[in-house]
Amino acid sequence: MDPASLAAASRELISFQVGDQEFCVDIGAVLEIRGWTPATPVPSSADYVSGVINLRGVVMAVMDVSARLGMGSAEPTARHVIIVVDIRGQKIGLLVDAVCETLTIRSDQIQPAPNLGGEDGRGFIVGYLAAADRMITVVDLEPLLPARAPQAA
Repeated sequence: MDPASLAAASRELISFQVGDQEFCVDIGAVLEIRGWTPATPVPSSADYVSGVINLRGVVMAVMDVSARLGMGSAEPTARHVIIVVDIRGQKIGLLVDAVCETLTIRSDQIQPAPNLGGEDGRGFIVGYLAAADRMITVVDLEPLLPARAPQAA
């Protein structure tokens, strides 16, 4: 494969920690990474929506990635971070434990997710990336977006 084709087949991902697991998403969707800001709860929102925050004058929903992936709700501390992403033109914050690193990989390095018959994570998980001493779950952001994003009252 010539160098231009190899470069075209590469992807940049950003990895983050949720509990004891490492996940990654396409870095192209990431707008910024910011420290934890307490969110204002939104009545009748999904259990994985932590609430909303003010991001430079714009009200933005914050999603608890741990709860969304069926791993239990996070108890945010000052050490948690919010990854601000753009999903289908909507800014949303992803509450995660920590950001780990930026990875440049070839698309063929992502191994498909095995079908284990469970419902949790179905549609979110693209596959797995085998790193030196760990497995990183590759997540698709599109299905993470709540069906109806919370709005300020």
